[in-house]
Amino acid sequence: MKETETGSSDLTPLLADADSLENQSPRGLASVSGAVFNICTTMVGAGIMSIPATVKVLGIIPGFAVMFMIAVLVDITVEFLLRYTQSGKSTTYAGLMAESFGSLGSLAVQICVMVTNLGCLIIYLIIIGDVLCGNESGGTLHLGVLQEWFGIQWWNSRAYVILFVVLFVMLPLVFLPHMNSLRHSSAISILLAVVFIAISSAMAIYAFWKGRTQNMRLLPDFANQVSIFDLFTTVPVLVTGFGFHVNIHPIRSELSRPSDMSYAVRISLAISIAIYFSIGFFGYMLFGESIMSDILVNFDQNSDSAIGQLVNNTVRLSYAMHLALVFPVINFSLRTNIDELLFAKKPVLAKDKSRFTILTCLLLALTYTIAIVIPNIWYFFQFLGSTTVVCLSFIFPGAIVLRDVHGISRRKDKVMAILVIIMAILTSMIAIATNLWTVQKSYRLIAFKADFVISII
Repeated sequence: MKETETGSSDLTPLLADADSLENQSPRGLASVSGAVFNICTTMVGAGIMSIPATVKVLGIIPGFAVMFMIAVLVDITVEFLLRYTQSGKSTTYAGLMAESFGSLGSLAVQICVMVTNLGCLIIYLIIIGDVLCGNESGGTLHLGVLQEWFGIQWWNSRAYVILFVVLFVMLPLVFLPHMNSLRHSSAISILLAVVFIAISSAMAIYAFWKGRTQNMRLLPDFANQVSIFDLFTTVPVLVTGFGFHVNIHPIRSELSRPSDMSYAVRISLAISIAIYFSIGFFGYMLFGESIMSDILVNFDQNSDSAIGQLVNNTVRLSYAMHLALVFPVINFSLRTNIDELLFAKKPVLAKDKSRFTILTCLLLALTYTIAIVIPNIWYFFQFLGSTTVVCLSFIFPGAIVLRDVHGISRRKDKVMAILVIIMAILTSMIAIATNLWTVQKSYRLIAFKADFVISII
């Protein structure tokens, strides 16, 4: 939220250095293509593996319709943020909320960003550990790729492997000073997602040619498996898949023309829709009603042959590398918000290299420690994340429009803001209640089975 001496709202870069173009003022460094790669990478994270299960619940036609509807609503709320950023003096999401709601509004955004992004980073490390080192669930040991190749060794245990990935893959990337510096790694992460889609589509088309594809439903199966409330549980998954609002301001600040941000956003949304619908359609086509909430499980169950094992390892490794490259993009906005919260009265991070270094290392160490110590933290952040992402994507932008401190909202903007907020609150409440009810039923079923076994004994 620092202004330059000329009064412009340019964001001063991190680790500024006049001797290097990479460390000059960020304005003008980024191209539209670089912005597109970073936006797409922010959206296409771990949630891509849950899209086929979402399509199974909704059906093909409603699945695509809901994806398109959420993408349109995201585009609208992003436009809200961009318009108010242009009219105001703030260069961060938290600052934008502070202009409308004071320090409490800024704090609300910062807390949501910290919960969402830190949760995502921890989950990414847990998933990478599961892929490379395996895990144990339900008393069954699932070997990771490294353990399958080299056997169970001390050096391919979870703690050492994740530490290696953190130090030699993530650490160099999180120390890059600008969001635009991540454009190449973001492009590779999107390419890896496309590789996963290509493998899934090739397997689905081959299965179709051999007549072994599963039956797909065009509409929800209300008669047998799906209730109306189950449909609402898919919305937070898709909202999380399209949520990139936390990186709007860092990416926008580095474009030579801020007006290009709207263009980059629409291209990114179109690419993400194509990626999500492709993996949803072909994944559902390949595995049908047996599709799991994480499609990696389905690939793991179909790896009995040598070719199946090769495909399974390729999919898992490309997914792990994809998450490793998404990590620094999510970390960027997390670090920015924490610095803005803790050091609001300090000089900008660009002028304090030691603070930048210490904060970056502490965040990475904290993420690694939690991922190792509490590897089952997934469900905790699943509930919190579905709430905070909805706030960042819909509720906060709608609230800014309704507050209208700059007097630029039109009547249709306020009507749309009200509709977006109501939809976000209702769907989140129903989704959380349905998930809690499902978890409660699962525990009751386990308790019933346990009592039954004890009575027999």
